[in-house]
Amino acid sequence: MSREIQFLESMMVLKLKGSTGFFALKFNLKIPYQNIQSVYVDYFDAPQWMLRMPGTSFPPNVYEGSFKYADEWYFLSYEKREPLVIINLDGHEKYKYVIFQVDGPSSVAADIRKHMREHLLR
Repeated sequence: MSREIQFLESMMVLKLKGSTGFFALKFNLKIPYQNIQSVYVDYFDAPQWMLRMPGTSFPPNVYEGSFKYADEWYFLSYEKREPLVIINLDGHEKYKYVIFQVDGPSSVAADIRKHMREHLLR
């Protein structure tokens, strides 16, 4: 898979590899645990009128990069309509939502929640 999660002491990093990072115009996205409001797995259909700022999209379901919709910033990284990891952020420097495709999304979401709890206990 062209995406991986790296867990650090105070944040997680979404790493985009190869063409995924190229089309997203970003290879690493840092997300402090303190900014994560919720993490869940679900399907996501990007609104038709999202603005790419900067980002890349191809029909029918390829979205990579930064998008803006209804005055909120989204970071999207997926190619298929399948369950995605959806992170709702509060107080992040730019994004309100980070939505990405990864193998074993339920397991990844559980790992993120586990690291959030560990960070809060410190």
